[in-house]
Amino acid sequence: MKKVLNVGGNNKAIPLPPPYAEFEHLLLDIDPKGSPDIVCDARNLATLEGGQFDAIYCSHNLEHYFRHDVQKVLSGFLHMLKDSGFAHIRVPDIHEVMRITIEKGLDIDDVLYQSRAGPIMVLDVLYGYSVEIERSGQEFFAHKTGFTQKSLLKALQQAGFSKIYSTTGNLEVTALAFKGMPDDATRTLFNLAPD
Repeated sequence: MKKVLNVGGNNKAIPLPPPYAEFEHLLLDIDPKGSPDIVCDARNLATLEGGQFDAIYCSHNLEHYFRHDVQKVLSGFLHMLKDSGFAHIRVPDIHEVMRITIEKGLDIDDVLYQSRAGPIMVLDVLYGYSVEIERSGQEFFAHKTGFTQKSLLKALQQAGFSKIYSTTGNLEVTALAFKGMPDDATRTLFNLAPD
């Protein structure tokens, strides 16, 4: 069975996307409250045994590290992946957030959109969900950097990923970044176009 490492996923009650239905799901998180399989700061992935995972899923977590730590986290992803593995990364699309904010004349405290958790202000996307930060008292919920599609692709290339697919939509940037080249099964699973 293939294995996916869910980095910063909070807890296993939050489902992974459908392509991971047949993967063994292991959760890595800095916060032990969500009962992760591995309690670890993602900046320290290189201290763990490498080459264990077919995939790394990192949804809305990479922006929680300072810009200068992003390369350390991405290098850790490469360390943890098998040679045929890939990282699936989702981050807020700061370019789109800025475009909508300007186009609609929003202030930083104005609601950008409604989520299941409640209203999300422009401020929340830029700096982290203020309700959660206040409620938990945990600074690791704050956003410390941001990404556009261009800047995420550049960071992944600098880290050494060899093949990267990226899309934007729904105020986020999504990337599938491969350590090597994608195999046919993974191309089919994620509906990737052939080279």
